[in-house]
Amino acid sequence: MRTIRLIAVMIGLVLLTACATPRIKLFTDAAEPLMEYTLEGRAPESVLLISVQGTISDTPQKGLVRSSPSTVEQIASQLKKAEKDDRIKAVLFKVNSAGGTIMASDILYHEISSYRDRTGAKIIVSMMDVAASGAYYLSLPADLIMAHPTTITGSLGVIFLRPKVGGLMDKIGLGVAVTKFGKNKDMGSPFRDSTEEEKNIMQNAVNDFGERFIRLVQKHRNLKEPAMGEIATARIFTADEALKWGLIDKIGYLSDAVTEAKKLAGLAEDARVVVYRREKFPDDNYYNVAGAAWGNEHLPVINIALPDSFTLPAGFYYLWPGAIAAE
Repeated sequence: MRTIRLIAVMIGLVLLTACATPRIKLFTDAAEPLMEYTLEGRAPESVLLISVQGTISDTPQKGLVRSSPSTVEQIASQLKKAEKDDRIKAVLFKVNSAGGTIMASDILYHEISSYRDRTGAKIIVSMMDVAASGAYYLSLPADLIMAHPTTITGSLGVIFLRPKVGGLMDKIGLGVAVTKFGKNKDMGSPFRDSTEEEKNIMQNAVNDFGERFIRLVQKHRNLKEPAMGEIATARIFTADEALKWGLIDKIGYLSDAVTEAKKLAGLAEDARVVVYRREKFPDDNYYNVAGAAWGNEHLPVINIALPDSFTLPAGFYYLWPGAIAAE
């Protein structure tokens, strides 16, 4: 009994003092404002460097301790801030992504296109390890697309992902009873096989999304046959192959992309290269992914998250599934 009372008193003290003690923050979060930090250069006009990293989504990423903003929110917030600064003459997107959801990819395509139209700023894309499918889609408004010599790009197509658990449920003796209005109401259900009619409906949707992608590629890259035929197979391309087929403009390193951005925007060699961060990093540089606009919540102390290949919800994707397990 005495032990129980002691525990109760201790809990009460903790609750009482919680309101009076200073708040200690171990990590920065998205509630803190974006601040501009200069990576190099002295001239007032500048190039803004924005990282596009991981699976493209409009859903916040939930961690063990905190959630971080979605890719869409991260990039849109940086473009909004840049639009208020007339010293930003070019935006360089450093892209390392296998793609993502159709809607998130299309939103970012629209946001980047709109920003370019409103501001007249030059848009440059520097492709890193992988810049495939939806990551290529959002790159289309760029004035120049440059790939790293070892980049993998392409996969310009659509995939519909959904789990199938009917066989497992049969083995363990479980079933799902469905009462529905409309014969196709439960189409795409993971608990049964699709009918031929449902397969055709789903394929038509996939075809519509895929044809939109290909039309935008043709519009922005001005490609003709046989390039369009090769690209429409949704195969991946190395940097050299992408240059050959007209998917990119140049091959080079990130520093080369910075130089190209300054040239396109008519800036001096000592023009600043800036980033938006929520905290300052010592020895900051182009390749700092940990210091991206969302802060350091992408660096959990213990990372027990499953790869995206195991956690993606069912849906339509501009995504190369061969790369997502490594993200």
